[in-house]
Amino acid sequence: MRINDTITLADWELSEQFTRASGPGGQNVNKVSTAVELRFEAGRSPNLSDAVKRRLKRLAGRRWTLEGAIVIFVQDTRSQARNRDIARERLTELILKAAEKPKYRVATKPTFGSVKRRLVAKKVRGDVKKLRGKVDE
Repeated sequence: MRINDTITLADWELSEQFTRASGPGGQNVNKVSTAVELRFEAGRSPNLSDAVKRRLKRLAGRRWTLEGAIVIFVQDTRSQARNRDIARERLTELILKAAEKPKYRVATKPTFGSVKRRLVAKKVRGDVKKLRGKVDE
């Protein structure tokens, strides 16, 4: 499965299991296994760098298993083929998001003048609100 120019997943890294889905399905609901459980062995994947694996683990959250696999469960539609496509799309989006390097943020400090202007504006605003109170005679 091709993710982008640099990342391609081998067949052994992906496994699919089909189960009966809950929800709508009419007479088929008890007969046809339309729900898809896609399992990607991310921890053992030679195609992903360590940095991408770390970001992927953080993004996957509870979908990441102790063995280092990502499990995506889809039962959105009545069609097994469509659910399978949706699961693969979700996996692709997750990997693409993890492949993006986060932007390096340089911590900055507000200038002395901007702090002064903010405090003066707060004082003016507070005085305006104070003048709205009851007038003592």
